[in-house]
Amino acid sequence: MAEHGERGAGTDSMTEEPESTDKPEADAEATTHIRRAKRQPPNWTQLRERGAGILAAVLRWVGLVFAVILVAHIILVIGEANPDNWITMTVADLAGPLSIGFQDLFIIADQKLELLVNYGLAAIFWLVVSAIAARIVRRLGGSSL
Repeated sequence: MAEHGERGAGTDSMTEEPESTDKPEADAEATTHIRRAKRQPPNWTQLRERGAGILAAVLRWVGLVFAVILVAHIILVIGEANPDNWITMTVADLAGPLSIGFQDLFIIADQKLELLVNYGLAAIFWLVVSAIAARIVRRLGGSSL
């Protein structure tokens, strides 16, 4: 039993010694790494490209959300959803301003077809405009497509 206790104590001390000797080296490497990092100026090109990429992604998402709202309005109207339902009213209220002049672009005898054409064109418009805007932002930001 005493041997086991001694062996355990000896094993613990053996494992502790290498760790304590490795620690100063690791600390020295970390300190050197921190010193090097502090000396380097920020990479403005990378930051600009990253910011342009984020802004371009946000623009694409906004265009997609606008198009989804317009398509949802088309589906609700063509599907004859209850116009007094709060979801239908909310989507209609959001889709009106997003149609930006497309709502009466074509006058067609069938009201559902007219809505499909006009609001469908508005949805396509938002997808195209957001894609073009995202591409311009990425180009100005210095990153490729």
